[in-house]
Amino acid sequence: MHNNLKKQFPIFVLPTLAAFLIAFAIPFFMGIYLSLTEFTTITDASFVGVQNYMKAFSDNSFLSALWFTVRFTVVSVITVNIIAFTLAMILTKGLRGTNFFRTVFFMPNLIGGIVLGYIWQIIINGILQYAGVTITFDPKYGFLGLVVLTNWQLIGYMMIIYIAGIQNIPGDLIDASRVDGAGFFDTLKNVIIPMVMPSVTICLFLTLTNSFKLFDANLALTDGAPAGKTTMLALDIYKTFYGRIGYQGVGQAKAVVFFLIAALISLVQLGITRRKEVDV
Repeated sequence: MHNNLKKQFPIFVLPTLAAFLIAFAIPFFMGIYLSLTEFTTITDASFVGVQNYMKAFSDNSFLSALWFTVRFTVVSVITVNIIAFTLAMILTKGLRGTNFFRTVFFMPNLIGGIVLGYIWQIIINGILQYAGVTITFDPKYGFLGLVVLTNWQLIGYMMIIYIAGIQNIPGDLIDASRVDGAGFFDTLKNVIIPMVMPSVTICLFLTLTNSFKLFDANLALTDGAPAGKTTMLALDIYKTFYGRIGYQGVGQAKAVVFFLIAALISLVQLGITRRKEVDV
């Protein structure tokens, strides 16, 4: 058996390893190298050290995009997960039409970000026209629009994950808490939430990463207007790389910083929530 596994191991591992190296590892390390160079193509790169990183952090548009992205991510993560968990609690009560509502809430997740951005731009501008403005009139409209769009797209997906977690809670635990005289909120706090922490870990990770790296919806909904005040990090990197001559290295440096920030935040979140998970 052991010999068979050793023989079959390369067959299953090598294709995946090759895809990982070609699609992620090699481009990633090339990106780090290019962030330390001034280039227009990868064949004419000249080493400039940390100069690109200094330019990135002295760029007010990058710092503004970072702050906007952080605020947007915090609000989106909180609202998406609270609403998704609430819907999951409601839709696990055996109510009539539950399967229909699960399908309806999940469907927005199937729509691409560019399409969603244009759809919500039309909807929001249709509402704001009564005030004589558009979504790009004030940054707060763009911020709220992005939050609404993200909630509409992600809530259904997170709801399904929470439903799976809630349905895996042993019924004996719920019954025992009721026998002990625990009310709804006591049961929610001391039984349900601790038991669905694996789902919370997954949902927080997904909403955090999806919100932080949002690009297509930001491009379609506001394109950073007005005056770049609703530009998120991914869009700022795109505009730096493709919209500013001679700034390809700076754009690559921003991309590396973006990756490191997103990875650090995600790892911290995973570490915190995993410690709160309990075994059944």
